[in-house]
Amino acid sequence: MTARPVEAVVFDWGGTLTPWHDVDLPEQWRVFAREVHGVPVGSDEVPQEDLDAAHDLADRILAAEGAAWARGRDEHSSAALADILDAAGVDAEHDRHHLALAAYRRFWEPHTHTDPQVRPLWEGLRERGIAVGVLSNTIWSRDYHREIFARDGVLDLVDADLYSSELDHVKPHPEVFRAACRAVDVAPEHAVYVGDRLFEDVHGPQQVGMRAVWVPHSVLPADQKVEVDAVPDAQVQELREVLDVVDAWCGRG
Repeated sequence: MTARPVEAVVFDWGGTLTPWHDVDLPEQWRVFAREVHGVPVGSDEVPQEDLDAAHDLADRILAAEGAAWARGRDEHSSAALADILDAAGVDAEHDRHHLALAAYRRFWEPHTHTDPQVRPLWEGLRERGIAVGVLSNTIWSRDYHREIFARDGVLDLVDADLYSSELDHVKPHPEVFRAACRAVDVAPEHAVYVGDRLFEDVHGPQQVGMRAVWVPHSVLPADQKVEVDAVPDAQVQELREVLDVVDAWCGRG
């Protein structure tokens, strides 16, 4: 069989480039809401009305976020953090808004660290003349993700990165994969997508002619699973194995 060269590999972010974590999703918004209302964590002297207000705000944001992700799964429409907060009635001009956002980021910080295998993998791809891309379903901004990559010392190896928060659609909509291929200047048939979800990361890229590598790291909650008849072109247990897959597809070794 004639080798089909790989010219770019595009990666999912959460659960792929970062290890999968079980996260207390309601707590992210309790942290945010407590900061908005000036409620110190663990204090026994907080007025009940302030606690109630913080809990109500957290519940509203969680519901708005859940609705946004549900639309993404059903309609493939995108959303950004600011959209979700606005839908929940959060006042972005509130004098504690930036403090609340900082508390929210602190909550997520332990869950955003890049897998140690990423840098050697990306270096190996770049040494072979293969472009490295990132395409993520996310409500966070491109700048925020780039801060994470810079913190972890891998930003210099990213040739192009796209985030659904700044696109019209989320994965698995075909257009986001076409956009990723355009960003790395490679035809879909010469591009590979690597991710941890069969619906978004295998079915999605295969619609446009990309090959898909599945990394089954993640234990997805029931409400995030979408049943789909999709078979990955390759499956790996560790990110470092992607290099072997790419080499085989390029007829190396």
